[in-house]
Amino acid sequence: MAKADVTGGFRKRKHDHFPHGHRREDKDSINSSSAVIMAFKSFQLELDTRHDKYERLVKLSRDITIESKRTIFLLHRITSAPSGEEILIESEAKLDVVRQKIKQVAQELMGEDMNQFHRAISPGLQEYVEAVSFQYFIKTRTLISLEEINKQLIFAAEDKEEEETKLPASDCLSKQSLTWSLKVTPVDYLLGVADLTGELMRMCINSVGNGDIDTPFELSQFLRQIYDGFSYIGNTGPYEVSKKLYTLKQSLAKVENACYTLKVRGSEIPKHMLADVFSTKTEIIEQEDGLS
Repeated sequence: MAKADVTGGFRKRKHDHFPHGHRREDKDSINSSSAVIMAFKSFQLELDTRHDKYERLVKLSRDITIESKRTIFLLHRITSAPSGEEILIESEAKLDVVRQKIKQVAQELMGEDMNQFHRAISPGLQEYVEAVSFQYFIKTRTLISLEEINKQLIFAAEDKEEEETKLPASDCLSKQSLTWSLKVTPVDYLLGVADLTGELMRMCINSVGNGDIDTPFELSQFLRQIYDGFSYIGNTGPYEVSKKLYTLKQSLAKVENACYTLKVRGSEIPKHMLADVFSTKTEIIEQEDGLS
């Protein structure tokens, strides 16, 4: 029985042999002003600052995406609006609001490596490219270049900002420091143009529904040129670009199908029923693509 009492008791843990206040004394004995502790505190501050900036850029990118989508929805009304000029003026005002958001992004990235924050702002830039290229196509029936987009993203400080900085306007260094710019990368440009093809496909269907017979053929030729350009890239480019190629091909097929229907059966189908016929054929094409 005595043996059972000896062997059956709970064993003491190793740290039970040490005084209870030993660990607390070790923490208190750490020198907070040592070089190692100060170095880790600086690392902590740097990481917290970087994470906070990343979150701010994500929020700005979402705002850019939302405003760009609103601009695209507005531009789609041009097919049925009595005055297209008013739509273009209103869309330009909305794009100016988007550029002000992009200016805030440029200010956040001033002195930073853009590649470290590219994933935070890439969705917004792609949506902006889609909106501004859609507006440019409606105006000129051509594709806007990457250089033209980047020219619009060079911002100079306003008078209020110059007063806040308290720098003389005649100083060359102050003028240089009060200028912000943000360059859209070639990949973001290509992805935005690929998304543009979907909007052009919707514009084609809406135009037919409103009795416009010439626009679908014009859009079909333009989309073929874009598809040929993307075909040269193929699988040699970034993964995102090759992934968008399938969607681009679908949009081109829908527009070409609309042109085929107009050419062959345009005289047989009443104009007010053409949009319904195209929507039905579009569903058939999507089902066939899903099966294949």
